[in-house]
Amino acid sequence: MIRINLLPHREEKRRQRRKQFYVLSAMMVVLGGLIGLLVHTIYAGYISEQEARNAFFKSEIAKVDQQIVEIRRLREQIDALLARKQVIESLQGTRAQTVHLFNELARAMPEGVYLKSAKQAGQRVTLVGYAQSNARVSHLMRNVDASPFLEQPALVEVKAATVNNRRVSEFTLGVSIEQPKQDDAAQNKGKAAPAAGKGVSK
Repeated sequence: MIRINLLPHREEKRRQRRKQFYVLSAMMVVLGGLIGLLVHTIYAGYISEQEARNAFFKSEIAKVDQQIVEIRRLREQIDALLARKQVIESLQGTRAQTVHLFNELARAMPEGVYLKSAKQAGQRVTLVGYAQSNARVSHLMRNVDASPFLEQPALVEVKAATVNNRRVSEFTLGVSIEQPKQDDAAQNKGKAAPAAGKGVSK
């Protein structure tokens, strides 16, 4: 009977399998390293790109903040200019009030009445003066009530006084200034325009 020793052949196969296992393990390690390096590179690229975007956004936000500060400063300047414009417009609108007031008071003042002072607070005027009698004060109030520029005469006080050895009535009278209505102003402008046209046609 022939005996064949298979131990060397089996040992050779074990060595080949072991070698293949080591080679496959090394390849897996290398492949895993390559995959890890690739993933790291990809994520590093994403991170650097995101950091670049964040830096860009920060710079743009800083620019927008500067623009907001500039807009606020411009708004403050605009508000200040509008306030000045309103003051100027109010002054221009009321600069003729004093002239109208004194003209109307001169027209409304009856004989035997003269003023000592006139004080204006807003649209209200306080008149202080002397009259020969209370009837003259009533006459003054009627004239003021009939004036198109003055309205709401209210007698505050009447008392006896002596001026140049004469007994007179010292009165305090409150009067309101009536603002011209826009409709009236428009009508006056409309009337003035045809009149000017007629003058040109001649």
